[in-house]
Amino acid sequence: MEKNWVLRWIFVVGLMCLSVEGIGVNWGTQATHKLPPDTVVQMLKDNGIKKVKLFDSDDSTMSALAGTGIEVMVAIPNNQLAEMNDYGRAKQWVKKNVTRYNFNGGVNVKYVAVGNEPFLKSYNNSFLNITLPALQNIQNALNEAGLGDKIKATVPLNADVYQSPESNPVPSAGIFRPDISGLMTQIVQFLSKNGAPFTVNIYPFLSLYGNDDFPFNYAFFDGVDNPVNDNGTPYTNVFDANFDTLVAALKSVGFGDLPILVGEVGWPTEGDKNANAGNALRFYNGLLPRLAANRGTPRRPGYIEVYLFGLIDEDAKSIAPGNFERHWGIFRYDGQPKFPMDLSGQNQNKFLIGAQNVKYLAPRWCMFNPDAKDLSKLPDNINYACTFGDCTALGYGSSCNNLDANGNASYAFNMYFQVQNQNPMACNFQGLAKLTTDNISTPTCNFIVQIVNSSASSLMMPSLVAILFVSLFLILFS
Repeated sequence: MEKNWVLRWIFVVGLMCLSVEGIGVNWGTQATHKLPPDTVVQMLKDNGIKKVKLFDSDDSTMSALAGTGIEVMVAIPNNQLAEMNDYGRAKQWVKKNVTRYNFNGGVNVKYVAVGNEPFLKSYNNSFLNITLPALQNIQNALNEAGLGDKIKATVPLNADVYQSPESNPVPSAGIFRPDISGLMTQIVQFLSKNGAPFTVNIYPFLSLYGNDDFPFNYAFFDGVDNPVNDNGTPYTNVFDANFDTLVAALKSVGFGDLPILVGEVGWPTEGDKNANAGNALRFYNGLLPRLAANRGTPRRPGYIEVYLFGLIDEDAKSIAPGNFERHWGIFRYDGQPKFPMDLSGQNQNKFLIGAQNVKYLAPRWCMFNPDAKDLSKLPDNINYACTFGDCTALGYGSSCNNLDANGNASYAFNMYFQVQNQNPMACNFQGLAKLTTDNISTPTCNFIVQIVNSSASSLMMPSLVAILFVSLFLILFS
């Protein structure tokens, strides 16, 4: 009896380790003000996060990760894929970004991401012919450097590379997108040959975005009224259905057992009517327990390696896909948690731990000047402020959507002012704005005070340039 108890205890502890070890995060850095890499790495450690996926191989980031043991996926951006078609350049990249960190106490690189969703239809086939050669060259360079056994090259792909035919829209009928089916088969063959996983980004939120006919509850994990019936297999959520469509697509080309890594999955908290903290928490509270229990999906039960998207909000990301793009983080811009999320997925109430010793700018805000006389230039000034500051929280369904006209102006002016490191010249707007030391936030809308930037060079627009822009703007519109 005692032996059985010990075995059960070992099994439970093992599951606990897997629940933490299995979760990774995406660390994006497209922000006007970045937290110091050392601060972010300490956040990862404080939260027991042992895997991180990057979108580049920045020196300061890699240096901060050295000696931590955290597994790292470094990345080659899409705009460098053409260079990687030259094997010599690929070898140089591996030497600079992988090999030189491969020492005792260095960086624990596990994967190299070759591009990021390069086959999106919006790219108009720009990367269609250069992705596979880049993948091949990078993996071969890793192999030549003696690292191929432990470091694998993979291509993070959007879920739009596979589909179910309209005539049979169920997961078991999954196939690769017809226009790239041959290319995908070659990629899958190469991944399999080198023991590398297929990396896919799955976003249930996007199933809802712009599609009011999509069954809302199907985007989450806590039940639906009418599960999708796939030949007797019920699907109660779109994540499982999407994942298993990929499993079927892999099987259709003869590689049904290829490991699958979920490179990105998450829920934004701003920028759309369905993007809010409540829905995000509902999503994670469904996803994380499933991952901790190694439940898997109907066609692929068991452990799934997953990287949450993302770690920290990024206020300089493109909003071409939607305003929500800047709000995927489980932490705010300043590294503070957005909601009480238990990463263990086991109801341990071990909630997210925020960044420590964050340095903020002075408690000052820029607001609309109620004494302003000429309001005819207010729209132009708001537009200017929102061009260089993040105004996505003002959009429909977002947290600041209920402000009045003056509040909208204040929000826009303050976001620009904070981006410009609170430069007093960045709070004028032809007399339409003024400084205040009173916090002008509302119960639902936070008027931020920006953090001290970890690198002055990474500002979207340095202060001197900002002054010149403001001066030119005043000349043009006065």
